[in-house]
Amino acid sequence: PLVIFDELHKLRKWKSKIKGIFDTDGIPPSIVVTGSARLETARKGGDSLAGRFFAYRLHPLTVKELVMSLKEQPRVALEKILKFGGFPEPYLQNDETYAKRWRRTHLDTIIRGDLLDLEQVRDLKSIEILVDLLRARVGSPTSYSSLAQDLQVSVHTVKHWLQILENLCVIFAVRPYHRNIARSLLKEPKYYFYDTGAVEGDIGVRLENTVAIALLREVHLLEDTTGTRTALHYLRDRDGHEVDFLVLADRKPVLLAEVKASDETFAKALWHLGRYMPSMRKVQIVLDLKRVREKEGVSMLPAHAFLAGLSLP
Repeated sequence: PLVIFDELHKLRKWKSKIKGIFDTDGIPPSIVVTGSARLETARKGGDSLAGRFFAYRLHPLTVKELVMSLKEQPRVALEKILKFGGFPEPYLQNDETYAKRWRRTHLDTIIRGDLLDLEQVRDLKSIEILVDLLRARVGSPTSYSSLAQDLQVSVHTVKHWLQILENLCVIFAVRPYHRNIARSLLKEPKYYFYDTGAVEGDIGVRLENTVAIALLREVHLLEDTTGTRTALHYLRDRDGHEVDFLVLADRKPVLLAEVKASDETFAKALWHLGRYMPSMRKVQIVLDLKRVREKEGVSMLPAHAFLAGLSLP
């Protein structure tokens, strides 16, 4: 009833073969095709499989998934993700030395394997340095000119390299929200890593990265399973009020979220910016929170509890 092909894109004319099976025999068998970023690139060219498949994006492990599938305690799951990241190998091994060795090999495989298969890039060392620079800037607006100056290349080259790293699922961008989509693309994005364990910085930065991945997983899940148009942004006004994450579903704001490591005072920006979108959920996510609090429509929740019960309408 089911056939699974892994890394099928390495076979020449794989799409025409799948298309032939589907058009000749139909279903069953159901066919699952899995692969790395190269599969996504190959899917966009050559023979069309339009109308014959649905795409699903696979993410690192999240607290919600670990609680539901492996019956982990939410607090334990979050602590391990913050320490080892959400990729199955280092998470399940639960060993810091192994995680460091795995991470080094994993990134090297992506940059020297997948990247060379997809792009004609000569300066691999500079891309590795770019990854290191981004590790220390997670959660901060990215200055293309600053990165270009550090790497001694043009702004255009930096943008191209960042897009490559996005395509390879090393990083993802969270852009500022603006009703005019073109204007939001022009403003400085924030970059986060799919591998939280790769992030440099204090516990607050790693927690923000963990929440970013969890939110991205939920918006992609909603999009892939229901067709809802979703987006993940951050929100900032001209006066400097800023909230870490804003989730849209069918262009309507549904969640405004601020992440804190230990601050148990409500962030004023949640009210200041939230007043323009009164119907959406507003929450402050705190790592070490002693008790759940509620004030004027804003909830304050422990990070592990928020992540374990995360769902979008």
